[in-house]
Amino acid sequence: MDEQQLIRQAQSGEVSAFEQLLDRYQKPVYHQALRLVSHPEDAADVTQEVFLKVWKYLPTFRGESSFSTWLYRMTDNAALDLLRREKKRRGDSSLDDDEGMAVIPVDPAATPQEALERSERQRAVSDALGRLSEEHRRVLVLREINGLSYEEIGQVLELAPGTVKSRIARARTALANILRQSGNFFD
Repeated sequence: MDEQQLIRQAQSGEVSAFEQLLDRYQKPVYHQALRLVSHPEDAADVTQEVFLKVWKYLPTFRGESSFSTWLYRMTDNAALDLLRREKKRRGDSSLDDDEGMAVIPVDPAATPQEALERSERQRAVSDALGRLSEEHRRVLVLREINGLSYEEIGQVLELAPGTVKSRIARARTALANILRQSGNFFD
């Protein structure tokens, strides 16, 4: 069944259609949340919060943007809300990233050396992403991880396409600088 049919059925309260949407989008939403909040438990909380909001507000979804863009905006907002609550609770503005980011599956044909190098590279990039400003991390996750277009990112973050492009450029530069400073810049 195509996505538009599922959305219409879920909007009319059909639980099985909503479950199919959940099955399609639960992992991407979780991974976006994990890359924004860094801790698996927090990402799971954000994911749950997002899908509760989707269920509640799906009847108001008018399709002015794609369903995935709408979902990514909700995920972004829920993750930011959680980070702000945590900062207030801790009484500081730092972010701990000890848990790292989502794991990308290893190529089964890779040699042990290649798998180790990939794992180390992934860890370095995850750590560097965690050290980026919230603004930079958000645009990079949406562009590089979720693969959204500049226009879709603009819709999620409510920014003009030119602003999105400049933020992505600055975020990439900042990420490269962090990797360079840590001795982990990969060409």
